[in-house]
Amino acid sequence: MNQNAVARPQASVLSTNKVIRNTYTLLSMTLLFSALTAGVAIMTNMPPMNFIIVLVGYFGLLFATQKFANSALGLVFVFALTGFMGLTLGPIINMYLHLPNGSQIVMTAMGGTGAIFLGLSGYALTTRKDFSFMGGFLMVGILVAFLAGLGALIFGIPMLSLAVSAMFVLLMSGLILFQTSQIIHGGETNYIMATVTLYVSIYNLFTSLLHLLGAFSGDD
Repeated sequence: MNQNAVARPQASVLSTNKVIRNTYTLLSMTLLFSALTAGVAIMTNMPPMNFIIVLVGYFGLLFATQKFANSALGLVFVFALTGFMGLTLGPIINMYLHLPNGSQIVMTAMGGTGAIFLGLSGYALTTRKDFSFMGGFLMVGILVAFLAGLGALIFGIPMLSLAVSAMFVLLMSGLILFQTSQIIHGGETNYIMATVTLYVSIYNLFTSLLHLLGAFSGDD
C-alpha cells in the first residue's frame, strides 16, 4: 500500500519530466525548421501571402495537428504548421530588413523574444508555481486582441494596430507562463500540443515586438 503510494508520485514526476523533455526538443526542432522556411522565403523574395490564405492555412493545419496529436501523423502536421508559419514570417522579416536600420530591428526583436521566452520558462520551471488561473483571462484576451487586430487591418488604424501588438506581447508572455505551468502540473500531457502552444506564443511575440520596434524607430 505504502509502496504504491510512493510509486504514484514518482511515476507522475517521470511522466512530467518526459513531457517537458519531449516538448522542448520538438520546439527546438520546429523553430529551426521554421527559421529554414523563413530563410527560403527571404532569399527568394517571396511576396506576402494573402491574409485569407494565411488564416485558412494556419487554422487548417492547427486543426489537423490537434486531430492527430496522439499519433505519429501529429508530428508531420506540427512540422507542416511551423514550416508554413515560417513561410509567412519570411516576407515580414524581409520588409524590415530593407529599412535603413532593419537588421538592428530584426535582431533586437529576436533577442527580446529569446530573452522573454527563456526568462519566463525558466521562472515557471524553477519556481513550479501554478499559473492555471490565467487560462480564462488569456482566452478572452487573445480573442479580443485578435478581433481588434482584424479591425485595425480592415479599417487601417495604425494606433489600434500598435495597441494590439502591445497586447499580444503581454498575452503571449502570459501564455508562455500558463503553458509551462500546465506541463509541470500535469494539465498538458501531450507534448505535440504543448509545442504548438509555445511555438505560437514565440511567433506572435516576435512579430509583435518587430512591429513595435519598427514603429518606435520611425520606420514602420
